[in-house]
Amino acid sequence: MQLLISVAGPADARAALLGGADVIDAKDPRHGALGPVSPHRLAAIRAVVGRARPLSAALGDAADEKALTGGVAAAASLGVAFVKVGFAGITSEARARRLAVAAQRAATDGGTRVVAVAYADWRHAESLAPARLVGIAADAGAAGVLLDTASKGAPLFAIQPVASVAAWVAAAHAAGLFAALAGSLSGPDFAPARALGADLVGVRGAACVGGRTGRVSRPRVATLRASAGAAPSPPPARVPVGRGLLPERDVELPEIVRRYDEMLHAVRERA
Repeated sequence: MQLLISVAGPADARAALLGGADVIDAKDPRHGALGPVSPHRLAAIRAVVGRARPLSAALGDAADEKALTGGVAAAASLGVAFVKVGFAGITSEARARRLAVAAQRAATDGGTRVVAVAYADWRHAESLAPARLVGIAADAGAAGVLLDTASKGAPLFAIQPVASVAAWVAAAHAAGLFAALAGSLSGPDFAPARALGADLVGVRGAACVGGRTGRVSRPRVATLRASAGAAPSPPPARVPVGRGLLPERDVELPEIVRRYDEMLHAVRERA
């Protein structure tokens, strides 16, 4: 199981890299579960991460097609591997599907992949139930789905029973998607997440000194990496404090992404 650490800026990104995070995720925790960082800050995070790890970017909750595709295209232009898109405030499957397809179309043009975000507290978020979003993500050609919490008052497993999360993970895999879990998770939550077959866990608050709006701590990331259970990615050889970039090296994207590429190729061959 891989570990994603959400970072608010380049200093956070350096700490996450040195702590052994598998995926670095750009997110502004002051603006909700999927608060996007500014384009300038995303570029600064991208400069620190380089090609050392896959980079994802939270883009907030989809509101209208034009704004969504613009945000996806801007992130894709910086070479991010994934964009995370939520659907709070959307209860129509047809509308959610149109937005997901539009996001995927804009992402594909830049070689980026979409992760559709479902909320365990979907009634609070006035969104679609997580199970309904799996089919929408698959139909749109997304790479994966993330089960998160819109409100950070309680962790994921306090909102959704383990059995429900297990069924959701299984449905995602059956649809050819990777399944990620987040939502105020900490080290003790990793064992059940791994047992359920989650491909990735996403963390912010547990990796920080001072809570989710604090700063990412390298030792905390290292501890979480050990709890995640899979072999950690090798740390970058050097993380600069100044304006230089990390030394570039070839990095394979997660195996789950390779499986997605194979599935997409097969679909295109049949078309």
